[in-house]
Amino acid sequence: MQAALDIIGEELKLVEQQFRKDLQSDVPLIRKVGEYVLSSGGKRVRPALLLLAARLSGYAGDKAVPLASVIEFIHTATLLHDDVVDSATLRRGIASANTLWGNEASVLIGDFLFSKSFSLMVQVGSLDILRVLSDATTIIAEGEVLQLLCTGEIDLTEECYIGVVRSKTAILMSAACEAGAILGGASSQQQQALADFGMDLGIAFQLMDDTLDYIATEEEFGKCIGHDLEEGKITLPLIYTLRHCTEVGRSLIETVIEKDEMTLDDFQNVSALVKQYGGIEYTVDAARGYIAGCKSRLDMFDSCSVREAMIDLADYVVTRSR
Repeated sequence: MQAALDIIGEELKLVEQQFRKDLQSDVPLIRKVGEYVLSSGGKRVRPALLLLAARLSGYAGDKAVPLASVIEFIHTATLLHDDVVDSATLRRGIASANTLWGNEASVLIGDFLFSKSFSLMVQVGSLDILRVLSDATTIIAEGEVLQLLCTGEIDLTEECYIGVVRSKTAILMSAACEAGAILGGASSQQQQALADFGMDLGIAFQLMDDTLDYIATEEEFGKCIGHDLEEGKITLPLIYTLRHCTEVGRSLIETVIEKDEMTLDDFQNVSALVKQYGGIEYTVDAARGYIAGCKSRLDMFDSCSVREAMIDLADYVVTRSR
């Protein structure tokens, strides 16, 4: 991230200020929960992508920071809703908002952030950007429902899973890049290239998350390890393992997935199978493939510090530990 921070670090600080400004409400709990989630950490990858894409496209105006704040609003709303759906207790290493204020408050404040984001989008004054971001929020919602339908599906294919990842995670990174490109007046081909860059990056980002659920410590990951498995989420390391393990191993995994509560032994047994059959290596290799693809999307842009920072940011995705 350092190369990116050297270029847009000051703008990211302004994004944080803008976010807090846009949280103003007559209902104090909205600001309290919003600021709690915002201050809980995170690398601000999504707003960073928008700022970098705008810079790469030659933008030098004053709308990039407010628009990057909108991206973080949308992302924060999805986090609040995700943690309720997943019954999560940790987010970025601290108690999740729903643990502190309850599911009802988390859902409603997430709704506020979604609604507010559309109001802020309108103020930017670009119908094309409004279209890109509104389409993205619709696809995110569809991805959430699709993931729910796939929960516990032991025969989930890799293709179907990547489809969920595209909709639920990668689309917002893609939209951030595309919005930045539109802001900078990039050509339609460059807009598409940056949108594809964000999509490939987002898929790789989620695939690395999938591996961290099995190999990271809670301190590193900032979430409860094994939580995806306990929730019945069939992610790529498990999909690959199920495709290659013995019937005995498959039966063990299926039994754990069907349980209402997973024990530490259950997680360790499944994790051992995932490692034994190469599920981690396969997923990391897949993530690296997407990163290679996403970096190639920048070939149509002239070499410059911003382009190199975006390439470094892509490499960061497959080396991060949280």
